[in-house]
Amino acid sequence: MSSSAAGVLLAAGGGTRFGMPKVLAAHGEWLAAAVAALCRGGCDDVAVVLGAAMVDVPAPARAVVASDWSEGISASLRAGLAAIDADYAVLHTVDTPDVGADVVKRVLAAAGSSDSGLARAVYGDAPGHPVVVARRHWGELLRGLHGDEGARSFLSARHDVVQVDCADLATGADIDTAD
Repeated sequence: MSSSAAGVLLAAGGGTRFGMPKVLAAHGEWLAAAVAALCRGGCDDVAVVLGAAMVDVPAPARAVVASDWSEGISASLRAGLAAIDADYAVLHTVDTPDVGADVVKRVLAAAGSSDSGLARAVYGDAPGHPVVVARRHWGELLRGLHGDEGARSFLSARHDVVQVDCADLATGADIDTAD
């Protein structure tokens, strides 16, 4: 029996430091690249979480609206997880445009072959995205969410998250400013 994976693309924020919602960055190219990375990287379903800006999402992804997006990334993560049904959630962000399908595949494979079902990409010493969380952990993850923090507390409290070095595939840089 094979496992299913669904991508949750976090793209609801207002992008205050960036100067606009990042889902609009590069005329939608970041959004298209992230959807392609998730789809080609092994996700059977991709939910793009929107909020500050409403856009058409590239097929085969579908839009999910986090009406409380202004409360922070935790609201987006709750909306995204509520919208999917899979064995694994692949959590990704729209503001890491150089992360491709090869990174998603590597992290998803690591989670699938680990006892914990938890894996995250790391770039050198820096943790990044995507993060893969097996369904059995979603309840604990959701209970710990608050404000503008995503899975960070959940992940840092655990010692069974597989750290997957992806520095040979991407920088994983989270682009926070437009310069």
